[in-house]
Amino acid sequence: MTASEAMSRAHSHGAGTQATYSSRADRPSSFNPADIAVPKGREEDWRFTPMKRINFLFDEESYRSDNLPVSVVGPDSVKFEVVSPEDERLDRILAPGDRTAVVSWVAANEVNLIDIPAHTVVDEPVYVNIAGDGGDTQSQRVYIRAGEGAEATVVMNHTGDTKLNQTVEIDAADYSKLTVVSLQEWEDTATHASNHRMRAGKETELRHIVVTLGGSLVRLAADTEFASPRGNIEMLGLYFVDAGQHFEHRPYIAHTEPYCYSRVTYKGALQGEGAHSVWVGDCLIGEKADGTDTYELNRNLVLTEGTRADSVPNLEIENGEIEGAGHASATGRFDDEQLFYLMSRGVSEYDARRLVVLGFFAELVNQIGIESVQDHLMEAIEEELEAGGSMEKLAGPTA
Repeated sequence: MTASEAMSRAHSHGAGTQATYSSRADRPSSFNPADIAVPKGREEDWRFTPMKRINFLFDEESYRSDNLPVSVVGPDSVKFEVVSPEDERLDRILAPGDRTAVVSWVAANEVNLIDIPAHTVVDEPVYVNIAGDGGDTQSQRVYIRAGEGAEATVVMNHTGDTKLNQTVEIDAADYSKLTVVSLQEWEDTATHASNHRMRAGKETELRHIVVTLGGSLVRLAADTEFASPRGNIEMLGLYFVDAGQHFEHRPYIAHTEPYCYSRVTYKGALQGEGAHSVWVGDCLIGEKADGTDTYELNRNLVLTEGTRADSVPNLEIENGEIEGAGHASATGRFDDEQLFYLMSRGVSEYDARRLVVLGFFAELVNQIGIESVQDHLMEAIEEELEAGGSMEKLAGPTA
């Protein structure tokens, strides 16, 4: 079966009926909201989510008629257009798999198409700027396409205040090399649900990077499919959760083609009363996916009391002829050995803890490959650390 089939082989169970499923691949998916019921909070996909803070996104009739706009900054070789959802150039990538995703699809009346033509090599990042205006609930669709043999990096910046339900479709054609970075640096009052749906072609190198540092509630589900054998998908994520914030990330890798490679690595830190992170990493290795090589990892660093980190890696294997498959999850406090090593060399406890946190994230940040973005993120992480109060008791008396 193809990945699209794997994502949608359990299907409409009638309007208003919430389906149950034993396999992640059997989750209902549809372009019709009538096929995906409004969740109650007890469903597997929603059991960690604070429903009262997100349920206003479930009603497709409650959205503003205008979609949240984007602005794109990049070289002339990259084509940007705002097009109709019916534009024949838009190929459907997978199908929405939860209530917010399907409502975002139908509520959007325009699509922001960012097109990197075949065999085009873009040496500088393409910036997609999305600024919330603090108004009523809006939808948005962004479609990023890299043609055959194209190479590019696209950085999506999310700032301001918003109530946004978003769809991002990413189509990486055969032999392309595409990196998509999604930065969530919203104001603390923002609510953002997003479904990223990605397709990787033959011998494609697709990198998907998610950084969530701001917002009241951010829920980002990233679904993938391998359209051909010998694809490569790497998913990286980092998040820093402060008091009262809920950041939820749900990456899904569906290996349904042979000899494909994937790596999923997410890291998060939490500080402050009520800080809550959720990471659910699903991986399916289908019956035809011989030679699969996959691994997923989530690590959480707890900086204060009163936080909660839910981490659930799931690996479903239907094929024994694979190169390798594994997953790992860990949540803990500072490494005492690291702290002792630094303090034994004259570093104060305050600076030692700061260095441990920055080092925890630097491993991932340095893989982004854009120096200006990397520098900005390390500065932002340090600001989060200072502003969150977890270092205050170690700072000592002020002058």
